[in-house]
Amino acid sequence: MPSTSLKLVGALFLLFWSTHTNPKLLFANASPADQNDTTAATPGIIQPLQQTQQKSSSSSSPLLFGGVPRPFSTTTTTTTMTDDAVATQTNGDGTLDASAFTYDDPEAFASISHPGYTMDSDPETFLGGWLAHRKVLQEEVTDENGETTKHKDWIQDDGVAEMMTRYDYETMPIGRAPRLLVLYGSLRETSYSRKMAYEFARLLEVLGCDVRVYNPRGLPVRDPVLDKNVKVQELRALTQWSDGHVWVSPEMHGTVTGVFKNQIDWIPLNTGSVRPTQGKTCLVAQVNGGSQSFNAVNYLRLLARWMRMPCCTNQSSVAKAWKEFDDENGGRMKPSSFRDRVVDCAEEFAKFNALVRGPHADELTNRYSERKEKEEKGRLLTQAEKEAEKDKNATITNSRKA
Repeated sequence: MPSTSLKLVGALFLLFWSTHTNPKLLFANASPADQNDTTAATPGIIQPLQQTQQKSSSSSSPLLFGGVPRPFSTTTTTTTMTDDAVATQTNGDGTLDASAFTYDDPEAFASISHPGYTMDSDPETFLGGWLAHRKVLQEEVTDENGETTKHKDWIQDDGVAEMMTRYDYETMPIGRAPRLLVLYGSLRETSYSRKMAYEFARLLEVLGCDVRVYNPRGLPVRDPVLDKNVKVQELRALTQWSDGHVWVSPEMHGTVTGVFKNQIDWIPLNTGSVRPTQGKTCLVAQVNGGSQSFNAVNYLRLLARWMRMPCCTNQSSVAKAWKEFDDENGGRMKPSSFRDRVVDCAEEFAKFNALVRGPHADELTNRYSERKEKEEKGRLLTQAEKEAEKDKNATITNSRKA
């Protein structure tokens, strides 16, 4: 065996022996109480509730990340805003002030008191309504006995929330809830892509993420002269605000719908000299009217790659979607392997986003060619400036030849 191979084997043996005989090396970031516990929680992760509760009852020492994980919540819990909010965020006719839906003030746009955090979009402009997925949780229904109750929430009632692994983002370099934008691809009243998108939004909120669902109604067909349209401005601002996207489209004629692709077309390839989606994460899913297919998710992955968005490895494709959602329970997903996969995807995407968008996120898009251009030009040039420079150089070359 070559000497290099022997050295490698020896190094691996020493590493195994040292960690086996001294478990503290495995938990360098753990508290003293956890260093002798080989089942201690991974730093930065909140374990499923059953595991947390078992540990809490077996030891009086505090856990590394103990306690019950809290789902993300905003200060807006109703479909209507307070009088003060209405006065400052609406026009004289009661519609939402469109200036609040641009990214001119990133801090204001990111605020959890933003007027877009409502369960209903503006009836005139269709702005906001980012929490439309919560509306079904507030609706009251009358059962056959005349008693008033609420729709069943399978995420909480079936114990799903207790079993999911959640990150404690405040203890991680991101220091806040991940910001996720959810897009869906249908305007139908009974849209299954919207219902599925809402399920993803609910799950991701339970996982501690700051989720905003974009309403595509009112978004015009892509036309550069309509760049200042309020729905275009809102979509672009949400893209800049987000850390990652969740894309859910129906499959139609073997690909994504025009409604979905139109949203992607409105997201610019570059803003100045930078792609607004560069380095942001993406989760893809689709619904089918018939048998299971993967044409739409494959195309969505192609779009994500073109937009320089790393995709979560998992994905969801729901066959015969009309069978998988319970209209009598507010359009929620019925128990099935399809629903389990949706949970898998949401959980994995939360983890994937936390890892990719962590402290080294900027390094993933720190490119040699861009550093070289900054050194030579002082900054990154826009595509128009690059083309103008090419034309100028071509003119100089041709004049010299003449």
